[in-house]
Amino acid sequence: MKEVHSYWAYLVLIILIFAVINAIIGLTQKKQFTDKDLRIGLFTLIVSHIQLLIGFVVYFTGGFQDGLSEMKNPAIRLLSLEHPLTMILAIIFITIGWSKHKKKTEDAAKFKSFVIFYGIGLVLILSRIPWNNWL
Repeated sequence: MKEVHSYWAYLVLIILIFAVINAIIGLTQKKQFTDKDLRIGLFTLIVSHIQLLIGFVVYFTGGFQDGLSEMKNPAIRLLSLEHPLTMILAIIFITIGWSKHKKKTEDAAKFKSFVIFYGIGLVLILSRIPWNNWL
């Protein structure tokens, strides 16, 4: 499961980056919010939630728990505490972005919701990926 979690993360990052760039382009070029944009946002939401569920399985089956008592070790603290909490926050922001865009009626406002909330989610994810273990 740990390997699935790692490989699925590549998919999440690619799709999330694509969704944010698509929303920035739509916002700056004042494009119409189409079904394609809706599907990109929804697919990003689904893929990121699947990653969160896989992460929960890995975490609670002991995949990342190397000793919660050793919080002085930055590597253990990253995997045991910082990574999971930050990823949960990132998925919350992505979910908020999806929910907020549905309430908007203007195309620019829909794109703006994706840019802001999916963008925050992307920054949070990039900030707490365990790069030493991942690359």
